Amino acid sequence: MLETNKPRSQEAAEEPLRGFVRVRGAREHNLKSIDLIVPRDALVVFTGVSGSGKSSLAFGTLYAEAQRRYLESVSPYARRLFHQMAVPEVDEIDGLPPAVALQQQRGSPSTRSSVGSVTTLSNLLRMLYSRAGDYPRHQAHLDSEAFSPNTPVGACPRCHGLGRVYEATERSMVPDDSKTIRERAIAAWPPAWHGGNLRDMLTTLGYDVDRPWRELPKAARDWILYTDEQPVVPVYIGYDRDEARRAISRKEEPSYRGNFSSARRYVLNTFATTESASIKKRVARYMVSTECPLCHGKRLHREALSIKFAGFDIADISRIPMARLADLLRPYAEATAAPLTKLKAHHPEKALVVQRIAADLGDRLTVLLDLGLGYLSLERSTPTLSPGELQRLRLATQVRSNLFGVVYVLDEPSSGLHPADTEALLTALDRLKVSGNSLFVVEHEIDVIRHADWIVDVGPGAGDHGGQVLYSGPLQGFEEAEHSQTRRYLFGNTTMSDRTPRPPKGWLRLRGVSRNNIHGLDVDFPLGAFTTVTGVSGSGKSSLVGQVLVELIAKQLGHPIPRIDDEGDELERTAVTTRGGRIASGAEDVKRLVVVDQKAIGRTPRSNLATYTGLFDHVRRIFAATKSARARRYDAGHFSFNVAKGRCGTCEGEGFVCVELMFLPSVYAPCPSCHGARFTARTLDIKYRDKSIAAVLEMTVDAAFAFFAEETQVRRSLDVLRQVGLGYLRLGQPATELSGGEAQRIKLASELQRTQHGDTLYVLDEPTTGLHPADVERLIAQLDGLVESGNTVIVVEHDMRVAAGSDWVIDIGPGAGDEGGHVVAFGTPAEVSGSSISCTAPYLSQFRAGLTADAPDPDRLAALR
Repeated sequence: MLETNKPRSQEAAEEPLRGFVRVRGAREHNLKSIDLIVPRDALVVFTGVSGSGKSSLAFGTLYAEAQRRYLESVSPYARRLFHQMAVPEVDEIDGLPPAVALQQQRGSPSTRSSVGSVTTLSNLLRMLYSRAGDYPRHQAHLDSEAFSPNTPVGACPRCHGLGRVYEATERSMVPDDSKTIRERAIAAWPPAWHGGNLRDMLTTLGYDVDRPWRELPKAARDWILYTDEQPVVPVYIGYDRDEARRAISRKEEPSYRGNFSSARRYVLNTFATTESASIKKRVARYMVSTECPLCHGKRLHREALSIKFAGFDIADISRIPMARLADLLRPYAEATAAPLTKLKAHHPEKALVVQRIAADLGDRLTVLLDLGLGYLSLERSTPTLSPGELQRLRLATQVRSNLFGVVYVLDEPSSGLHPADTEALLTALDRLKVSGNSLFVVEHEIDVIRHADWIVDVGPGAGDHGGQVLYSGPLQGFEEAEHSQTRRYLFGNTTMSDRTPRPPKGWLRLRGVSRNNIHGLDVDFPLGAFTTVTGVSGSGKSSLVGQVLVELIAKQLGHPIPRIDDEGDELERTAVTTRGGRIASGAEDVKRLVVVDQKAIGRTPRSNLATYTGLFDHVRRIFAATKSARARRYDAGHFSFNVAKGRCGTCEGEGFVCVELMFLPSVYAPCPSCHGARFTARTLDIKYRDKSIAAVLEMTVDAAFAFFAEETQVRRSLDVLRQVGLGYLRLGQPATELSGGEAQRIKLASELQRTQHGDTLYVLDEPTTGLHPADVERLIAQLDGLVESGNTVIVVEHDMRVAAGSDWVIDIGPGAGDEGGHVVAFGTPAEVSGSSISCTAPYLSQFRAGLTADAPDPDRLAALR
């Protein structure tokens, strides 16, 4: 094992190490000036509890420095096109090759971005149709661009390549026709002053704005809603229509003149031109989206759709799962397809093109299938993909890139993967390594850590309690790292009870469920128990639980149906509906539904952990109650960076200002007035236990828990955050910096603070994302606590630690896509682990083999506090 904390003088005297990357004095975020040596051309895994600093080392230091060095060779103008990371806090890094980062992040918000475009498979498919498609007689040859809905030459002229057309109808713009125009019957018109102007113009034009909309003549309603005319209308403020008519006849000077715009014109024009996301979202509510009648949702012009390959047009072939597409192309790549044999006889050059393109497509698809993504179609839009799916798509592209001498930095590539798919992931990583590349992987998954050539364990705790390298070396020596929490799980030095499952209090029975790859499924969920729904990626778990179950319960309770995905334009989303399903029994035992998803807790840096959980309200009241605050008559509003009386006037509470540079990227610098504190100087003068409000926001949850020792309510909220593994987060950490898993656990913590009344159904989708095994156990304890309070918890999860710790397991499969959608195993963890047809069973059985016998009446919740 190489030492990592040697004196500087000793390191300076050493000869440079060949084949290694050397880091000196890394201080990014919570890193404590660490020194580190890791090998190149190897799989290096960075481990540690959540928040220990491993991402700060791998991404914030190593990748950020590699990017900085590369961008120094790029022209200043071109640098503006890159999303640049901050310059890392580090003394020196030697031996660092160029780097490529594959991070966990959401896809492009545009539905025009798809699986095919991310993987470049669509480019090859378009070339195949262009060069070797079956053209109708007398059909002119088309270039590959003609098969893309994202180009003017290829897009359907009616829907412009979106596959859907948008219209504003009377029903959408006037939802309540019993109202008058004065009562805002035309809800689609702008609110406030602008809407009032349009109403006053109608008064001048002679329309009765005090008559119910449904009683107006149809001709009048149509003109108000749909006319393309934009007459200039004099407005007489305060006049009714008779007074306005008399004022016009005597040529009285109006209060002002305005251009009238119909409701439809306003909605469509605003939707197309506004740069405000909130305004666009508002007017989108008054539009209806329907399938394009010209291309029937296929997005392409008629000529491109007339060309076939293997009996499919390019839109249809892009809709089939990639596993099926690979099977379809295989005979063409192997030159055994009957149509190819016929083509060879008449057009041998065309047959060669087909064979070569099919072979290239097949090779690329094989990598994607190996990564467990065969259930996806090329048409699938990226906003509907999980961060894990998107990262694996990019990884597959890199495997085929044949780059040499590159460092790939990956962020938890096993996230969202079933253990069976993790094995294929490791094969893909090995292919990159064999090609002469280095892999730096941030990971919690034990199987990935065990596969590493070199392990860097960061800890021992999170936040201020982490930031140290506890071990750096091969797997064999890791067992001696006594302060490492990871070591205990890697070498089986931790125990977990093989507990007795709770019997259900009742059953929630669904019948005839049909959605996506699920067809007519009957399934029973235990009530008053902790249930884990497992299955390979794409088997139908999320369709069953996160979509159908949630929709049916929400409808039963009279709640609005939670949106599955709120990324991108609402009208552009592909409509996926539940084709069938009903609750046969058990709904009466569910009084409340809570869906804890991984959507962001806020869209701007102004939203943070403290504001979302309500914790900041308590903190602000504590500061407002201090003697110095009362002397100045400061209320809680003075301690908010969202309120003018408390926030810094220069940066308006942002903490930074933007400096625009002509040929360089914009620079965000700390505010010169508040120096990043976000508050006015007078607000910062107020102290509670010698700390300002800004200093409190910089504290981690763990530090704040100790600081507010005498504030019971604040400590209770902080303790719940600690129990779900978020003790390392800063109270003021912006929502934009939080991962999906962190956002989900913040939502769970907010829910755990509520008084529990029982009969609540909690639904969680992969809550262990980004969690170290030690934190997973703490999460299980919290979920157990919810069930002990009389609630039901249903979790979609791949982590065998969660499955083994639950009362019941429902395994969906047996495969992904068309091969999934069935309940292949159901019962207690012990029963499911013995299934012979479940892909999950072998891994669950292997995990359970290491469990200890159940102790009498175990209280895991208390034990982990």
